[in-house]
Amino acid sequence: MASATPQESRALTGRALVIGALGSALLTASSLFIALKMGALPWPIVFAALASIVALRALGSHNLHEANVCHAAMSAGAMVAGGLAFTIPGLWMLGPSYQVTLPQVLLASLSGTLLGLCASAALQAHFIRERRLAYPIGVSAAETLKAADDAKAGDAPVLFGAMGLSALYALVRDNLGVLPAVIGTGSVIPGVTLGIYNSPMMAAMGFMVGVAPALVWFLGALVGNIGIAGILPALGLIAQEDASAIQSSLGLGLMLGVGAGAIVSGLLPLIKRRMASGASAAEKISDAEAARRLFVPRSMVALAMVVVATALCVGLNLGLGASVVVIVGAWFSVYLSAWLTGTTGVNPMEIFGVLVLLLVRLCFAQMSMESLFLGAAVVAVACGIVGDVMNDLKAGDVLRTNPRDQFIGMAVGGLVGAVVAALMLMALLTAYGAESFGPQQSFVAAQASVVATMAGGIPHLEVFVAGLAAGLVMALAKLPVMTLGLGVYLPFHMSACAGAGALIRIIFDARRKHDDPKRRAALEAKWQAAGSGLLGGESLVGVISAFIAVAMMLAG
Repeated sequence: MASATPQESRALTGRALVIGALGSALLTASSLFIALKMGALPWPIVFAALASIVALRALGSHNLHEANVCHAAMSAGAMVAGGLAFTIPGLWMLGPSYQVTLPQVLLASLSGTLLGLCASAALQAHFIRERRLAYPIGVSAAETLKAADDAKAGDAPVLFGAMGLSALYALVRDNLGVLPAVIGTGSVIPGVTLGIYNSPMMAAMGFMVGVAPALVWFLGALVGNIGIAGILPALGLIAQEDASAIQSSLGLGLMLGVGAGAIVSGLLPLIKRRMASGASAAEKISDAEAARRLFVPRSMVALAMVVVATALCVGLNLGLGASVVVIVGAWFSVYLSAWLTGTTGVNPMEIFGVLVLLLVRLCFAQMSMESLFLGAAVVAVACGIVGDVMNDLKAGDVLRTNPRDQFIGMAVGGLVGAVVAALMLMALLTAYGAESFGPQQSFVAAQASVVATMAGGIPHLEVFVAGLAAGLVMALAKLPVMTLGLGVYLPFHMSACAGAGALIRIIFDARRKHDDPKRRAALEAKWQAAGSGLLGGESLVGVISAFIAVAMMLAG
């Protein structure tokens, strides 16, 4: 392959930013609609990667790094839309008397985006360069870009073949009604679907994130759905109608406790090293390593937090104390969000919004419901954009794209998405009315319904505290339990599918154990390419379906 000219080697270009911003507006609009209409939000990263390659090729560019910056900008706004869609409509479900204005929603969206961008820049070195978390969606995007750049090379046929099969499978399952969404829907436990989610994407997720995280995830599903929802009521230890509330309270407590323990256990060695070598001692890294890390001046982070605090305090009527609680809670939440996205590919942004909402309500009992939901939206948006940005930065790390160029692209796309998401959400409210949001309504907004339910308080506080303590102890003991609470909280069929992917991984590793290292590495690369294709194909169909749904809505 011929060497690139200086112009071709540039990653950050004006056309990449313009295409990325336009793509962000489109993906944000479609993501908001699908999140409200279908109660789910597929990662748009692989779709954005392919769209960036196609758009730049049409303009004569074959620069892989430019495409990487463009796709990062294009995908950034989608999770901003998710953060709003998963929280704000819950306020309207509580009753028509609760109202928020467009400026307030826009301010919450922009505040969450700014907070999430700052957090992503601060966490990139820790999670991607030091801990080297899997970030399977980001790896899938990187593999897609590489394969599209040279479609005849390496494992490109495997990736695109798997992507096509996954897309076709999802299309048939979701639109033709030929295939069931869940295999084995029969259930002997009320409220629990004892089956496996019929999703190549979720199975590939379990394969790619690693055996231990996926199996712990499935163990949590057994505890929550079989133990709490099934065995305990059968033994008469709890009432059946309380099982779901106990399950969600335990899941939330475990996620929060494990996250707190992980942060503490990660900080303790750092503090010890600093105390031993002196507070002013800096980590020695090579120039090559420094070029692959994002460094954020503390003064810039502090200034951004002052801006966010002012917006929360003045614009959203949270008050100074509550604004501080939201910001501190948001930083804690984005850390967990980045970790969960990196280890499982799942980002429960609305759950983090709920946790901070409950914390603010506990500390400030007189806070209005509107302010509580706006604060939750800030946290959910921040967590959403952290998940997307960290996946994009992982793709950049795989491809060795300059992370600073990527980050500028993501900042442009994220801010565009923040504006578009707020405008579209309030436009839908104006067009359809608050009564159109909720279970059995035009816009189901399932996650926002959960937030509305939890706004009244944690159903079983004692179970939540027990989960919090147990998670803290297990994390401090360095047990691999980061995904345990997620399994307790999520529906059984989703966790079972990820567990099936882990089982495939176990079989693969056992059969390849005696192969020579070169053959094992080659097969590993092919399986990883296949997994990336399965991830990308199903998410691609989800995004395209959202585009079609938005077009049909506008035409109607």
